[in-house]
Amino acid sequence: MRGRLISQTWAANPTLYAPARYRRPCSYESFVPRLLAEDEPRLDASLAGVISDAEAKIVALNAAPRAALAPLARLLLRTESIASSKIEGMQADARSLARAEARLETGGRAGPETLEVLANIDAMQLAIEQASTGHELSLGQILAIHRALLEHAPGYGGAGKLRSGQNWIGGNDYNPCGADYVPPPPEYLADLLDDLIAFCSEETLPPLVQAAVAHAQFETVHPFDDGNGRTGRALVQVILRRRGLAPAYVPPISVVLARDRDGYIRGLAAFREERDAEWLTLFAIAAARAADVAGRYLTDVAALKERWRERLGATGKPRTDSATWAVIDVLPAHPIITSPVAVAATGRSKPQVDLAIRRLSEAGVLEPLSDAKRNRSWEAVGLLDLLGAIESEPAPQ
Repeated sequence: MRGRLISQTWAANPTLYAPARYRRPCSYESFVPRLLAEDEPRLDASLAGVISDAEAKIVALNAAPRAALAPLARLLLRTESIASSKIEGMQADARSLARAEARLETGGRAGPETLEVLANIDAMQLAIEQASTGHELSLGQILAIHRALLEHAPGYGGAGKLRSGQNWIGGNDYNPCGADYVPPPPEYLADLLDDLIAFCSEETLPPLVQAAVAHAQFETVHPFDDGNGRTGRALVQVILRRRGLAPAYVPPISVVLARDRDGYIRGLAAFREERDAEWLTLFAIAAARAADVAGRYLTDVAALKERWRERLGATGKPRTDSATWAVIDVLPAHPIITSPVAVAATGRSKPQVDLAIRRLSEAGVLEPLSDAKRNRSWEAVGLLDLLGAIESEPAPQ
């Protein structure tokens, strides 16, 4: 076992509004992992080969020449964020999420779960931006990612704050007795996180191994009352970007992990039980498959963009410097777009963008979502279908 169990007693709480059995004292064991500085993972030759193959796929994904880098990178990051939220039981699909985002951009409203998934996209974006600064990872950066994730979550006041009490996974809602897993008590968090941050700043292990170990250790420590999984998966993207393995496109590993959530949870348990090869193999295979998914996805998006251009050309091709082409380039980052968003994304004037949107709508590239005269939004035809196909693809056998 990669750590030790501490026997503890949950105090009685006769005032608790719960069945009587949960108001009584009970015993449980919390797990305190070893510091990573004391515990290098073991890599045999066959595992090293799996890791190397997965890293090669990520390198190939990033080496392929692609136009409109930023919108495509944001599209992949969006896909990763949605899947990361799905692992936590949030079921907003790509189309409903994009439409909710467009409503918010035009002054409308969205449900709390949708807002949390959208916040996950912001948190992932922040993680990637911080990874590109060149500075060493800090606790402040991890707290900022968590804050971006949960600062608007209804009824939650712990955004950007480490937990001060005991949390647990599984079991019941009232005490950790009988839980599936009980992380370390809060007094251990400072040392464990200092150790984790130092580990993330090293460059002795292969990047994918470092990301896998850091993620598993973060989930083991479980430093927040909520949002640990999503923050921990953002940390994976930070490490892959920092180490230069994914300078442009982060593989949407959560897309693959979400297809077998139970297997992912078993993998994290295997890490705690020192079955390193089991966890690292699972993670490396997920990363390799994610790189394949991303490559196919970006190829399909490029083909879709070419069809959009052909449709536009058939209507009487605009000038090469027309805002219409610029709007096409940013559509992958904004599957449903509004005029203000298109202005901000392209840097063109509102009259230019409005003309571009009208031309794209006439060409069948954009589809209006309503007949309203104000606060209109348009869907990029075919793009969300591609994303939906990724979401519905079955888990590999």
